[in-house]
Amino acid sequence: MAPRRLTTTLLLLTLLTLLTGCAGEGGRKADPSPGPAQTGTTTPRSPSANPTDAAWVQLMIPMDAQAVLLLDLAARKTSGPRLRSWAARLRSAQVAELTALRGLRDRMGLPGTDVHEGHDMPGMVTAEDLGDARVAEGAAFDRLLVRLLHEHLHQSKQVSRSESSAGGSAEARDRARALVTARGEQLAELTALRERGH
Repeated sequence: MAPRRLTTTLLLLTLLTLLTGCAGEGGRKADPSPGPAQTGTTTPRSPSANPTDAAWVQLMIPMDAQAVLLLDLAARKTSGPRLRSWAARLRSAQVAELTALRGLRDRMGLPGTDVHEGHDMPGMVTAEDLGDARVAEGAAFDRLLVRLLHEHLHQSKQVSRSESSAGGSAEARDRARALVTARGEQLAELTALRERGH
């Protein structure tokens, strides 16, 4: 892996508690599909939500959104029917997850901006990754897809496990626990696909 991808669990867990500092960097573009609260009024943040909750939500939304862009390519570029079918199911799950996370973000009173735009975060499908995926074909695309999705699923599971124990919002912790469970199942399915050669 290129050095730009940080992969240690310790760094991930430390990062989750520090990410709210990124929110102070102005000029970030808006999340492409903001929730209904982004219409001029915001719901005050729940007093039970802490910086870890905000950091987790603001990280998970762009992580999932970038993964969906990759999965859009998978719908027409995967060479194997099993991998294509699994990727389609994963895309549906990620879209539903995004809807839930955006709703949680809005209820927490957080802005609909991507505070991580341009950051090569662990588990994030980057613009460079998407560019590579657009030009890859056949088995090369499948290998790239599997590698990037494995990183995304693994890393998002790690930060969600941290949120489930360190978050202050019961709703966010419950959402994180559900995501950890889902990621475990998704990773198991992906591992089986790899073992069968996709």
